[in-house]
Amino acid sequence: MFDTGFAVPRPVARTGREAAVLGAALGFGALVAYSPLPTILGALACALVAVAVLRPALAGYLLVAVTPLVAGIDRGQVIPLFRPGEAVALLLGGALAVRGLLRRRSGERLRPKIHPVEIAIVLVAVANSVVPLLWMVARERPISLDDLLYALVMWKFLGIYTIVRVSIKTREQVQRCLWIALGAGAVVAAIAILQSIGLFGVPRLVATYYSPFGYTNLANNSRGSSTLGLPAATADLMIYNLAIAAGLAIFVRRHRLVLSLLGGLFVTGAVAAGEFSSWLGLLIGVCCLVAVTGQRRLFWLFAPVVGFAAVALRAVIAKRLNGFDQVTGLPASWTGRLSNLQNNFWPRLFSDANVLFGVQPAARIPAPTQGTGYVWIESGYTWLLWGGGIPLLAGFAFLVCVTIRFAWRQARRYRDAVGVAALAVFVATVVITVLMIFDPHLTYRGSAETYFALLAMAGVAWRAPEDRSESRDLAIRGRP
Repeated sequence: MFDTGFAVPRPVARTGREAAVLGAALGFGALVAYSPLPTILGALACALVAVAVLRPALAGYLLVAVTPLVAGIDRGQVIPLFRPGEAVALLLGGALAVRGLLRRRSGERLRPKIHPVEIAIVLVAVANSVVPLLWMVARERPISLDDLLYALVMWKFLGIYTIVRVSIKTREQVQRCLWIALGAGAVVAAIAILQSIGLFGVPRLVATYYSPFGYTNLANNSRGSSTLGLPAATADLMIYNLAIAAGLAIFVRRHRLVLSLLGGLFVTGAVAAGEFSSWLGLLIGVCCLVAVTGQRRLFWLFAPVVGFAAVALRAVIAKRLNGFDQVTGLPASWTGRLSNLQNNFWPRLFSDANVLFGVQPAARIPAPTQGTGYVWIESGYTWLLWGGGIPLLAGFAFLVCVTIRFAWRQARRYRDAVGVAALAVFVATVVITVLMIFDPHLTYRGSAETYFALLAMAGVAWRAPEDRSESRDLAIRGRP
């Protein structure tokens, strides 16, 4: 028998590969010269997809790192139709879906477990989208693009949760995610502090890239909106990261000096936000840390840090204290919030049976006299009734109950990275529940993505029952 096949000589094959690489490089160079930004963004998108398919954990790391740093960039400012964080999440989610399909075709059977927390998130998403939209159709009300975009908000957060849930599988990966979150939070905190005291041109930087709808006054009023574009969201993120830093110091007991410095930075960043409600949230967060960990000394550590932050940022605090209404004795922002609700939202909400299934998903109404062109609902519980009525309010209550119970058990049981994530979730959930009196903190860009990512990390333990005995031993040995 004779071999009739044709073998390509090695030098020829090598030359062919080199020619292909050279041709690809020349083509890419031509595209960059002709249309640089779309070409570079396209190349980055391909790289993201490839990384997520080959190393899914990197998708979770990247999402946790990037989201807080780009959350305040307006839709369409960098990428048409999308915010940068949304585009990154969409690419990573699509890549993980492709990976799942490939595993399915290889014969691997995927049987994801469903937790009550996940059911609660889905119920909230349905109550904030399907329910009000069907109610509007039934009453022949026009549905705007704004309504459709707001109806997707909770589904987006469910997507964030799913990406982290699918990509982060081990305790080591959870611990890396937590440190990455601390790094991103430190950047946000530093920018917020420098912005609030007006140093190094940071207010101008924030006004240029992180001003919602081009409204730059928010970036120049001595309040730390930072890369999230909103002071209250920045303060929420600081509180969540403070819980992570405290949890790592207490549970993992490594790098305590670094974690202490980061904790001080986050407390200062929360004060720099210049929000009365957020200062209340900071106090509530510390109380929750003490309740879960039993470390009462946190109060004594917290007091001098707050004192230092108050001295360092006394100009910010003084400006906020000057804003009290002389008649009511309340902050002017609170009386303005109440007036906004009484004049723009409550009359419509509590008429024509709208409170049953909501008015519309959009949580804002046009207001040409405002700098942003809109007036938002400045009460989280009013937003629940406005955006989904009683079903959405009930769904949120269910989500809070199951999440607090789940996070408390996880934080008390696992004294490792999973327990730290659960501790942060417990703190964040309680803070959100209280501060929803003032604003819809559940959906704040930047802080909300971090919250749902932490919620997914806290569930790693119950999705890996083979590790429970080891974690139980760690809990017994590490319990103070």
